Amino acid sequence: MNRDNDKGKTLINRTIVWTGIQFAMLLLIIARLYYLQVYQADKFSTMADENRISTRILIPPRGEIVDRNGKILAGNRQNFQALVVAEQTTSIEETLDKVKRILPLDEAEEKRIKEDLKKYRRFVPIKIKDGLSWEETSRLLLASPDIPGIVIDDGLTRYYPYGEKTAHLLGYVAAVSEKDLQRDNDPLLEVPGFKIGKDGIERQFEKQLRGTGGNLKLEVNALGRVMKEIERVDGKPGEKLQLSVDARLQEKAYDLYNEKGQSGAAVLIDVNSGEILAFVSTPSYNSNDFVNGVSSKIYDALLSNERSPLLNKAIAGQYAPGSTFKMIVALAALEDGIITRDTKVYCSGRLQLGNHFFHCWKKQGHGALTVEEALKHSCDIFFYEVARQLGIEKIAAMARRFGLGMPTGIELAGEKGGLIPDKEWKMRTRGEAWQVGETMIAGIGQSYIMATPLQLAVMTARIANGGRMITPTFIKKDRKKEEKTPLLNVSKRYFDMVRNGMCAVINETGGTAYGARFDVNGQKMCGKTGTSQVRRITLQERQSGILKQDEIPWRYRDHALFVGYAPQDNPKYAVAVAVEHGGGGSSVAAPLASKLLQEALKLDIEDGK
Repeated sequence: MNRDNDKGKTLINRTIVWTGIQFAMLLLIIARLYYLQVYQADKFSTMADENRISTRILIPPRGEIVDRNGKILAGNRQNFQALVVAEQTTSIEETLDKVKRILPLDEAEEKRIKEDLKKYRRFVPIKIKDGLSWEETSRLLLASPDIPGIVIDDGLTRYYPYGEKTAHLLGYVAAVSEKDLQRDNDPLLEVPGFKIGKDGIERQFEKQLRGTGGNLKLEVNALGRVMKEIERVDGKPGEKLQLSVDARLQEKAYDLYNEKGQSGAAVLIDVNSGEILAFVSTPSYNSNDFVNGVSSKIYDALLSNERSPLLNKAIAGQYAPGSTFKMIVALAALEDGIITRDTKVYCSGRLQLGNHFFHCWKKQGHGALTVEEALKHSCDIFFYEVARQLGIEKIAAMARRFGLGMPTGIELAGEKGGLIPDKEWKMRTRGEAWQVGETMIAGIGQSYIMATPLQLAVMTARIANGGRMITPTFIKKDRKKEEKTPLLNVSKRYFDMVRNGMCAVINETGGTAYGARFDVNGQKMCGKTGTSQVRRITLQERQSGILKQDEIPWRYRDHALFVGYAPQDNPKYAVAVAVEHGGGGSSVAAPLASKLLQEALKLDIEDGK
């Protein structure tokens, strides 16, 4: 009996304890529900909205790039692209097979499509190909009823109407890379398919051209499928960028090189403002090929081309300036008092220094010449002797005052500074003392001296404008705003003598570029030819006869150079032309520069300037 009572008491106690536990758990659940539904109501309401609402970034139209007259150099055009929605197909493989009968796809494109299909959900549209022609788009639209899952989308893509004629100036846009994401935290860069400037002006002014992204709020279901649009806030389009370049002159400069398949670079600059009017490097590439991803076939061809179409030769091509450097030596000698207007140096065709002979390009010599006559005939002996007396330090100092030996600061990445050597440079880089013979060779723009076509254009502009230190720019300036340009501390008398010599080069019988002369309503050109050797001529070759340029392989031929300005009396334009392995500056580079300057003067007349 007692045993039964004990069992009953134990059962009752257990029941009470269990009931208590259940009651405590119930209170805990109630408290938790109260906490979640009352105290945390706002938080979870927001989270629910975030699951229900999908916010997407809207890509703004990229800013146009236009020339000085408003012609579009880089714009946006309608872009048709083919997309596929996997869930709308009976077989994604069959759909792609049918598409390939209309749109040829290379291995890289097929690989990318398959990777995207694995990466995204079946209802997400996957890009097959963009940049479709109207014919391709029409054929796909006609065939679409028999190709389930195919969607044709219409958007905007970057377009360069002048193609390869402006490639080294403008660069191109392309897909965002991992490095780009690390450098720039703009959310726009994370949008699939977004493109940014990769080279040229497109890269330099990326932020201004890009604009600001907008926002699109969409209601989605639990699977992420769009149900409806809730709100749209458009972004800010990219800024329109107006360059100083004249599309007509840019096109003319490129065509002049392309006529004979020549390789090199040309820069045409306003001598008063520093505005670049034409900027060409050849051969070139087509910017449009890079927008949607350049094919391996095209890229490999560009890389293997010995004429380096991917190199911007106008700012990164470094050439010995040859005789175009003689104006710098002349100015340094005049300023130092080594020569005057009437000083004459006798040229017999060669000059001896120790056991070594320095030769003039004219084997029989020029006779006695003044500085103006030496420039006119491009006498090497005159400048050998003057350079010997001057010394490399004074030559280098004058060269740097005219913008040589350092980057100009133009608004493009990849600019090279060229080289103006001196004694300290040689000891530091070569561990050797400077030799007098090296100074003499530097006197005719050879030795270690290197310059870019842009630097030579700036040098020529500063000579033409009387020593005003203009800075080159691609941005069109407001002519209403007066700018104070610093002056080089060089006497006007010395500039007059050098310019007289440059004008004689073109306009007097016997001048090295007399054949390139012109007269446009009384306006004439002045300039200086240059021929830059890329190989050493041996004594044996001099004795047996120097080989003609067309008798040796292209890569061993001399570079042809020319710098000039026009008009003669009131200069407006300066030009620098380099033709790689083109031969003589007088026969190749000078005629090209002459035609470009003539075009600039004729356009002024047409435009009523």
